[in-house]
Amino acid sequence: MRGMNTAEDALIDVVPLGTAPVPERGRVEALAGGRLVVRAPGLVEVHDREDFLAGRAAGARAALLTREPERAVPTPDGGFVVAGVSSVRALDADGGTRWELAHDRWHGADRAHSVPAVSPDGRLVSVVVPRLEPEKEKAALVYDLEPGRNYTWDELLLLDAATGAVLGRRQIRSLASAAVACWGPDGDAVVVSCWTAWQSWSTWWAEPRADGPHLVGATWMHALAGFLPGGRMLTQRYAEYLFPDDDRDELAVYDLRSGEQAALVDLRELAVDPENDEFLSAEVLDGRHVLVPGRVHPAAGVAELRHWLLDAETLRPLGRVNYPVPVGEDVTALGDGTWLTRDGDRLHRWALGHTGSGGVDAR
Repeated sequence: MRGMNTAEDALIDVVPLGTAPVPERGRVEALAGGRLVVRAPGLVEVHDREDFLAGRAAGARAALLTREPERAVPTPDGGFVVAGVSSVRALDADGGTRWELAHDRWHGADRAHSVPAVSPDGRLVSVVVPRLEPEKEKAALVYDLEPGRNYTWDELLLLDAATGAVLGRRQIRSLASAAVACWGPDGDAVVVSCWTAWQSWSTWWAEPRADGPHLVGATWMHALAGFLPGGRMLTQRYAEYLFPDDDRDELAVYDLRSGEQAALVDLRELAVDPENDEFLSAEVLDGRHVLVPGRVHPAAGVAELRHWLLDAETLRPLGRVNYPVPVGEDVTALGDGTWLTRDGDRLHRWALGHTGSGGVDAR
């Protein structure tokens, strides 16, 4: 039985703001300070956002050649922090190593599982690392492929960005196969989302204190999607079918200070075919709007990519975005109410415009 799409009647028009070329396999991410990151196989480049989108991307602010197992993020001063299989290291703008911190080797694969994050002021680095447990009976994971390699729960570390010194650590209930961290815009909270096999996502948020990260809240089966004004964060739950009652795609808003959930929406409200439709991400456009791309299956049977606009306060669907060109599943929100979509080797930049039929004013 096909679902009712409550946002389908309202079409929300957009204003095109220009196009720019992008490498065939490049992925574009937004950074604070008017920067863009372009990730291509073996290469990470940092560009001035407006120059890049105006087609003046002759040279990058900073660039780093990467090896496939590593995960790299830029720092505000032109350097990079790189997570590897058994260490985290910081590089300066010329590629020289500032510091390197060794840790236990990641389990299960010859690659880094964690992506580090740098605080907005550039002073702190947060990263999730694995932890070996010498006593087998205390281990949370016994890794049988390598005898003697028993792991307990991962650790969230806070590091001095200048020296790599460990300023604090906190154990979290995760054995991550993937982990991402991100700082809130004002730097007073760090959020980490970890995917653990057969347990889905877990998300933790903490205040950085002198004695280490102080955990404020946590949620299960939801991953960080972005930040909203007023000390709130947006999370997304994916239908992973790990358990019998695990077929829900959801968005939720949490208060970072109290840890309480402030809003929740079941994305089947947007679905055409709830059993098969997928909701791929959620992007905070500004303090009022969230954009959700998804793949739906209309009665004709051919899957379509659609984007919906939601109210950021209540998560109420406002309508479906009416683009004049094809769009894919990749969306890059630029933090100023504009966003990028991709069509082949071109990036399109958009702003919200007047709505069509349905009477919803999403400007």
